[in-house]
Amino acid sequence: MVGEELTEQETALYDRQIRVWGADAQRRLSKSHILVYGMKGTITEFCKNIVLAGVGSLTLVDDRAVTEEALSANFLMPPDENVCSGKTLAELCRDSLNEFNPMVRVSVEKGDLTSFGVEFFDKFDVVVISFCSLATKKLINERCRKLSKRVSFYTVDCRDCCGEIFVDLQKYNYAMKRLDETTECELQYPSFQEAISVPWRSLPRKVSKLYFAMRVIERFEEAEGRKPGEICIEDLPAVLKLKKEICEAQSLNESHIPNALLERLVTGTREFPPVCAIIGGILGQEVIKAISGKGDPLKNFFFFDSVDGKGIIEDISDPTPKG
Repeated sequence: MVGEELTEQETALYDRQIRVWGADAQRRLSKSHILVYGMKGTITEFCKNIVLAGVGSLTLVDDRAVTEEALSANFLMPPDENVCSGKTLAELCRDSLNEFNPMVRVSVEKGDLTSFGVEFFDKFDVVVISFCSLATKKLINERCRKLSKRVSFYTVDCRDCCGEIFVDLQKYNYAMKRLDETTECELQYPSFQEAISVPWRSLPRKVSKLYFAMRVIERFEEAEGRKPGEICIEDLPAVLKLKKEICEAQSLNESHIPNALLERLVTGTREFPPVCAIIGGILGQEVIKAISGKGDPLKNFFFFDSVDGKGIIEDISDPTPKG
């Protein structure tokens, strides 16, 4: 990005933002390329935020047709059903996002995300995937890590009134400004596979119960060959049985994963729009931080539950040093 300055048009359009985070941060945003998979409610909130912020380009991947669920949580869907006919979710979202900010190039890539090779992801600075299987999260994160450059990787899930964000910035350097002093900081992030492999018994006692509950749901869907969200109340006994088995294997007291919480996640598989707005907003802020190199990024999980209204950051990393 060295030597690539903002145009007069960009400077005029993003004047307020430049006053907040500076011209250099806006320049980095305007030259960034972001890949997004899974056009659900939380992701559309995120896309709206980063398009308005002025990223360089946004590529959408989601070949699914419009469903009733999409219409209920995705505000980018046009109200006219005739417009939706024959178009994928990604194509419809692209058409709407193009109206938000004509200076951002929004495009669609068709195909199965897992079939894209490592070189495909080299075109992007940030990769965000939503509502993916456990295997897909691991696979895409691994492909991003195989590249010679650093690609910021995020997963986001929203079920009922709960949400989770996972962040992998690999080896990340950033500037932290407090008062009149700027400090150069460095963080080392684990991959998704490394993070969820940390033994539960080694984690602090106050780790969010949502962390454990989401891992149980992921494991259940994987074991049963289900797509994310293909779960219902009839599955609850089997989910509770799996919870018991995992807790015994991990030497964790079962009370850390309340049955009532698992019942909510099993029953409320759809997204709750107000929670989509909160999670999508947080995700947008984190991606802007990662691109601009300014601000203290979260490491490495964020959880939100509207029942208590709390947002919690958890650093789930292996406490033992490597090498």
